[in-house]
Amino acid sequence: MKILSNLEPKVVWEYFEDICQIPRQSKKEEKIIQFLLDFGKANNLETKKDEIGNVLISKPGTPGKENIQTVVLQSHIDMVCEANEGTNHNFETDPIRPRIDGEWVKATETTLGADDGIGVAAQMAILTSTDIEHGPVECLFTVDEETGLSGAFALQSSFFEGKILINLDSEDEGELFIGCAGGIDTLATFDYDEEAIPENHIGIKITVKGLNGGHSGDEIDKGLGNSLKIMNRFLWNASNEIDLRIGDFDGGKARNAIPREAFAHITIHKHEKDALMDLFNEYAPAVKNELAVTEPKLELEIQEADLPKFVIDEDTQFALLNALYACPHGVFAMSMDIEGLVETSTNLASIKFIEDNQIFITTSQRSSIETAKYDIASKVESVFRLAGATVKHGDGYPGWKPNTNSEIMKITEKSYEKLFGVKPIVRAIHAGLECGLFLEKYPYLDMISFGPTIKGAHTPEERINIETNQKFWDLLLDVLKNIPSN
Repeated sequence: MKILSNLEPKVVWEYFEDICQIPRQSKKEEKIIQFLLDFGKANNLETKKDEIGNVLISKPGTPGKENIQTVVLQSHIDMVCEANEGTNHNFETDPIRPRIDGEWVKATETTLGADDGIGVAAQMAILTSTDIEHGPVECLFTVDEETGLSGAFALQSSFFEGKILINLDSEDEGELFIGCAGGIDTLATFDYDEEAIPENHIGIKITVKGLNGGHSGDEIDKGLGNSLKIMNRFLWNASNEIDLRIGDFDGGKARNAIPREAFAHITIHKHEKDALMDLFNEYAPAVKNELAVTEPKLELEIQEADLPKFVIDEDTQFALLNALYACPHGVFAMSMDIEGLVETSTNLASIKFIEDNQIFITTSQRSSIETAKYDIASKVESVFRLAGATVKHGDGYPGWKPNTNSEIMKITEKSYEKLFGVKPIVRAIHAGLECGLFLEKYPYLDMISFGPTIKGAHTPEERINIETNQKFWDLLLDVLKNIPSN
């Protein structure tokens, strides 16, 4: 029996729970793509897929609405796959297990995928409806939004026909978004030599966990802890006091998530164990105190462990620790045009020891100003170049410049105030949306983005507010009802 079947709007929650059963990790969306293709054909709807995997399902207007302007409803079908430490969950095969927790729907020990599964569910509900008044709709489902925006990048300029696009990937009910930041990744690689464990050294395992993590766009200004920064700060200081050698340093997963956990496997001379413990016992309470308000569940652990197979050479260790310490993370500039909007930020996202004796570091930068985006990316690049790393940048994606004369914005504002008796907040968002890339292919598009309230996106604390999902649905239906004629 379905867990969410008693929630309203019933049809949206039921489709969302169906989606939860289908693995849809970024870049591994084959099953959800086939699910949508089968869904479209089973409902006798015009359905097509492009080369990269984007799906478009079209539905004619309801009687009397055939000549209304076509609206493109858009969501992405992939999800960020994060699980709590120790959780035995295979995102390539296992379903997401949703549960109701008071006013929220959450997952069990994993990300929920409401980002953007709830948008997909709303599209499916409209496509199968028989009692919803709307003009022609084209439902666009894009792939790989979370790790590379590959679907939006590859979208052809003839794939859909509509000139109005409603993006269903926002996470703050009561707010209408008409612009977003652009972004770029900066990737650094260190080469290291393996060295034998120094004589009389013992193994030590250090863990940073319990952080909230969060979306590196929406929550970069919340003062959240970064596990890589917390770990590196301790290693940097300890390495200046004792003979510490690194065997492994791992943390972070997604480029667009603030890292929640970090692990280091080090060695020290056995006679310096007490000195290391003194440093740790001084550092741990200090950093927990610094983050007491935003990270009350932060935990730092240290324990003796088996020796690693090797340690990295001292020159690379020196360069790595100093580069990570100097690498900026967090808000770099606030907007001078829109009060409270982060203009420019950077996220130190992950560090991995990979094959061929390399250490791979992922960072991501965002800005609503294109030149500032490249400036902060260059600042991060310069830190790692000074440390001797090889640095390259991802392709990046453009921002979406707000259009304050947007017709769909005015229609949505009017619908919101009529339905709920208050004016919505109209603003830009620091997170990246696919809308900027759509504009490159379809420069005439009139766009808006809205959705229910989702908190903790990209973490196992992800949750969607039940009441706001009803409001999101009501707003979407009223907007569709009020689209003007051609």
